[in-house]
Amino acid sequence: MDLTSGPEPTPVDEARLRRLLGDPDLAWLVERARRRMEREQPLAGPVSLGAPTAGQRAAAERLLGRLPGNGRSLHVRLDEVDAVLRRSGTCSDGLAVAVAVLTGSVVPLGAAREAEERAWQEAYAPIDSLLDEIPALAGWAARLRGDGLVRRLAGTPADASSLLGRAATALRALPADPPVSVAAFAARILGSAHALDDGTPQATVTLGGIRALTGFPEGTGAEWRREAWASAGLMRDALSSTVLTLNLRGTPALDWAADEGEPAVLTLRQLIRHPFAASAPVVRICENPAVLAAAADLHGPNSAPLVCLQGQPSTAALNVLRQLHAAGTTFHYHGDFDWGGLRIASALLRHVPWQPWRYTAADYRAAAHAGLNGLPPLAGQPTGAPWDPDLQHALMELGVRVEEETVLDVLLADLV
Repeated sequence: MDLTSGPEPTPVDEARLRRLLGDPDLAWLVERARRRMEREQPLAGPVSLGAPTAGQRAAAERLLGRLPGNGRSLHVRLDEVDAVLRRSGTCSDGLAVAVAVLTGSVVPLGAAREAEERAWQEAYAPIDSLLDEIPALAGWAARLRGDGLVRRLAGTPADASSLLGRAATALRALPADPPVSVAAFAARILGSAHALDDGTPQATVTLGGIRALTGFPEGTGAEWRREAWASAGLMRDALSSTVLTLNLRGTPALDWAADEGEPAVLTLRQLIRHPFAASAPVVRICENPAVLAAAADLHGPNSAPLVCLQGQPSTAALNVLRQLHAAGTTFHYHGDFDWGGLRIASALLRHVPWQPWRYTAADYRAAAHAGLNGLPPLAGQPTGAPWDPDLQHALMELGVRVEEETVLDVLLADLV
C-alpha cells in the first residue's frame, strides 16, 4: 500500500452544480466569490447586489432554500453557500472548488502580477542580446524599458517579444549599404514589404533604434521620418523627395548640367546612392524657384552655385546641404521677408549653419521702403529670426511682405 499518496479527490456533481450555482442570475455571486479568491480573501461573510432583478432574487431563494429578503439590496453569505454545496453533496470540497469548476482555475492576483512582470522582463531578451553586439544602443534600450512605449504598442509580453525580436533583426542588418527602399528591406529582412509601414508599432520601435544607431536628432513630421530612415540607408519615397540646384558639380550628370548652366533636379535616391565627389567653397540658398530660374537665364554656367528649397526644406535638400557642409562648403541664405519665410529659414538653421544673404533687418527695411506702397500686407503669426533678432521687430513695425522676386535684381547681381 502506498502510504505517500493522498486521498482521491472528492467528485463534483458538475451537472447538479451548474443547475444550482451556474444559473445566469447567480453569475454576480460567483464573480464576487472569484474576486475574493484572487485577492486571497476568505470565502466568508456577506456579498451584496444592489437593485437585484426578480430573477436574481428567485435564484438566490432556490440556492439557499429560503427567501433572501425584499430590501433594496440582495445579501448572500458566502459561508452559507459553501455549506449548502458541501451538505448537498454537489461539491463536497465547497465553494472554492465550485468556483474553479464553473469559471476556470483561479490564480491569486499577486502571483499573477509577478508572473506577468517576469514575462515582460523576458520579452526584452532580444534587445538584451542585441546590446552584446551593438553596445551603442544601450541608451535606447534603457528608454524602451522605462518609458512604457513597448507595453502600449504591444499590449502583451508575447507580442512585445515578437515586436522587439523583429526590431533587433532589422537593426542587425543596418545601415544598408548600398541604400535600399524601406519596403524592399522589410521584405528581405522581416518577410513583409509592409512590416515597416509608417504608423505601425514595428516602424515606431525600429525607427527609434535607427536614431540611436546613427545619432540622428529628434524631430517630428513626415520629412523628419524620411530623413531618419535615410540616415540608415533606407529610402522611403526616395523619388518624390527632390531638390532643385544650379551649377553644383561632383557627378557626371551634375558636371554636364553645370557646363550648360542648366538647373538640375536631384532625387533623394540619387543623393544617397551617388554622394558628391567634390564641393564648392560657397553655395547660395534661396527659397523660391524664380530666383534659380532667373540665374540660369541670365548667368547660365557663370552663375554661382545655387540650391533652391522651394518652401520647407525637403529631405533631399537637407541631404545635399549636409553633404556640402561636411565637405567644407559655406552657405549664404535668402528667403521671403514674411513670417513663413522666417520659419523656413529657422528650420534650415536647425539642420545646417548658414549666413544671411541680404536677409537681415537692414535688408528688409531697405527693400520695404523702396516699394512700400506696392507691397502686400504682412499676415500670419509672428516668429523670431535667430540670425538677426531685430528682423522680427522690423517686420512687425513695417507690416509688409517682401518676396524674393521683389529683390530679384539685387540677388542676381550677387551670383556672378
